[in-house]
Amino acid sequence: MINRKGFTLIETLVAMMLLAISFVIIMQLFSGGLKSSRVTTDYIYGIFHAREKMEEVLHSGNLIPGTLSGEFDDGYEWQATVSMPPPPEEDDKAAARMPVVTAHVSVDVRWRAGDKEKRFELNTTAILPKPKLKDLSE
Repeated sequence: MINRKGFTLIETLVAMMLLAISFVIIMQLFSGGLKSSRVTTDYIYGIFHAREKMEEVLHSGNLIPGTLSGEFDDGYEWQATVSMPPPPEEDDKAAARMPVVTAHVSVDVRWRAGDKEKRFELNTTAILPKPKLKDLSE
């Protein structure tokens, strides 16, 4: 009997194939992680811009029904909408006596990610003192 030490050609080829397949799988996982990181970063910026604009609108001290829009320096666009419910019916005396009114505030931030448009929207309801009759006529 001949005592052979070492690997045959088939064993070497099988080992190289397993190594190549493992390498491809690892690279795909790494690539997916980088893509997820980019998408997460885009959404973090979108959330940051939406919160910033919501705070700006709420702290302006002048919530008037309507729509404002603009663009941030980094390519993100925003649209803020303020809406108020209609005044209460004359027969709804409880609502008419309320010293406050509500305003619905919505901030929508949009950006491009490749060939797709992404968006993030924040909504809140602000409670405001009811305007006096003379304030409405001014």
